[in-house]
Amino acid sequence: MRSLRFDGWIAGIGTTSGVRVVLGHWPRSPWGPFSDVMVEEADGHRLLLAPTGETADFVAGTYVFDEVRVVPVEVRVADRRHWTVTAPPIHLRFGTGRRNLPGLALRAVPGRLATRPGWIALWDRPARLLLGARTHGSARAGRHQWYGARDLHPVVSATATCKGESLGALAPVEPPVRFGTGSTPRPPCLVRITTTVAVQQDRSTTGAAS
Repeated sequence: MRSLRFDGWIAGIGTTSGVRVVLGHWPRSPWGPFSDVMVEEADGHRLLLAPTGETADFVAGTYVFDEVRVVPVEVRVADRRHWTVTAPPIHLRFGTGRRNLPGLALRAVPGRLATRPGWIALWDRPARLLLGARTHGSARAGRHQWYGARDLHPVVSATATCKGESLGALAPVEPPVRFGTGSTPRPPCLVRITTTVAVQQDRSTTGAAS
């Protein structure tokens, strides 16, 4: 196995229309900076929006989707708390609030410890009970993922549209999204995270045999 590391943020947002959106924003990754958007519609249709064929292949080879589109994905951040995401047909704006108790607890953990697989595995059960998310687990193509959360801010406001139509008000991420292991907590939030993906040596990063 070899490990690929992605360092950045994951935001999970629910809407009253039933559409749930998960943003992955990765300033540091094996492919350089990129962002991707996962969307699960109210009827369960799972859509991936990724900026390049290479990143789309990797994400789709790790998680499960019904449809994959390669589109421009643009993320702008103002004052660290106001995010704007454009990934046609999705347009999303959201704002974060002050760090809450889970965020304070995560910030207290030294960064090098927070990204170690043993430490991450230790917190899997508490994360499931408290937040409705997992910290590690198996993925497609024989891969395994570890989510090393390092900070958390609640999302306190959001507006989202699809093809120009409003998706409704901010809501919990319910029912849970079905892209794969972990994904996002139930309460809308922005998580500072380092994700490590263990990939089998005899497979390409897209999940196909090399």
